Amino acid sequence: MATRALPAGVTRSRGTVPEVPQRDPQFRHLAMDGLRAYRRELGHEEARVSYWRRLVQTRMDILADEDAHALTRLRTSLATELATRRHTAVLHPAPSEDLPPLPDLVTLWSLHVDAGTPPAERAAIMARLASAERELSAYRAALHRRLDRATVELVARYRENPTACLDILPRPPGTRR
Repeated sequence: MATRALPAGVTRSRGTVPEVPQRDPQFRHLAMDGLRAYRRELGHEEARVSYWRRLVQTRMDILADEDAHALTRLRTSLATELATRRHTAVLHPAPSEDLPPLPDLVTLWSLHVDAGTPPAERAAIMARLASAERELSAYRAALHRRLDRATVELVARYRENPTACLDILPRPPGTRR
């Protein structure tokens, strides 16, 4: 059985228990609420990128298959996303060297392909879709690395101050923290 890779900052000792997560100086400027918000924003961005990636993959399937079931798969993909995510905000993360740029998905999505599209043009569109899928995958992987680092920082802080977990619980009206 393969061992799952651990987030940066967490290492596995000889047994199965990971070492204690260590604080990361890159998060020093963030208060606990800011760290939670940053992690939440990364999660929303990851969901958005995953959605676009599924759409690009489905469009590639449609172009490759040219079958009647492809449109049904697209509808299912869209319906599943709408039912499970229910997010509408488009987040714009701060530029960083570990986050590659996103492809121009709007332009790519608007390319018209039908039964009369010449094979060479269809192949060129398929190549552009494949490139976009790779870019989205790289972007998503970078988001996962950031999420992992933020999670390790959050766990390290909770370990230092376990009562900080209570801050996220709802309070009765009129009570203060």
